[in-house]
Amino acid sequence: MTVARVVRPDRREAFEREATAILGVASTFPGNLGATLLRPGPGSSEYHLVYRFGDDASLAVWERSPQRREFLARLRDIVEDERYARVTGLDSFFTRPATPGPRWRLTVLTVAAVFAITSLFQFLVTPHLQGWPVGARLLLSAVVVVLLLGHVAMPLLTRWLARWLRPSRG
Repeated sequence: MTVARVVRPDRREAFEREATAILGVASTFPGNLGATLLRPGPGSSEYHLVYRFGDDASLAVWERSPQRREFLARLRDIVEDERYARVTGLDSFFTRPATPGPRWRLTVLTVAAVFAITSLFQFLVTPHLQGWPVGARLLLSAVVVVLLLGHVAMPLLTRWLARWLRPSRG
C-alpha cells in the first residue's frame, strides 16, 4: 500500500514526526514486511508512505486499527491532499526505500535468482518437454520463472538479505 500525501509547507516537520512514529507502529503489526517514508524532491511537498504486508488480511488489520485512525485524525490540519494505491507482485519489490542501498546489489540478487530458477527448470522440467514446440517450452519457462521470482524467490531473498541490500550508512 502506498499513500501519497501533499503536506502544507509550514507543517512538514510535524508531518515527518507523525509519519516516522506511525511507520514504527505499523512495523509491529503481524504480517508487516516493512514500512518506509519517501521524502519529497526539491520544489515538492508530496510525501509517500509505503506499507508492505504479506497478505491482504494483514493489511486489512492495519487499515482498521485504532492506531491508524488516530494517526489520520492528527493529519487533518497537516495534509492538503492524499492518494492511496495498492501494489502487488513484482512491482512491490522494486519500490525503492527511502535509503536505498547500491542498485547493483538488487541487480546481482535478481540475476542470481533468475539464473537459479532457469537452471532448475532446464535440468528438471525441460527434458520432459522434448515433444513440445519451442514456443510452448519458452512460454512455460517464462511463466514459471516470473511466478517463482515474484511470489517465492524475491520475497524470501529480499527479506533474508535486507541488511546486505540496504546497508546502514552509519
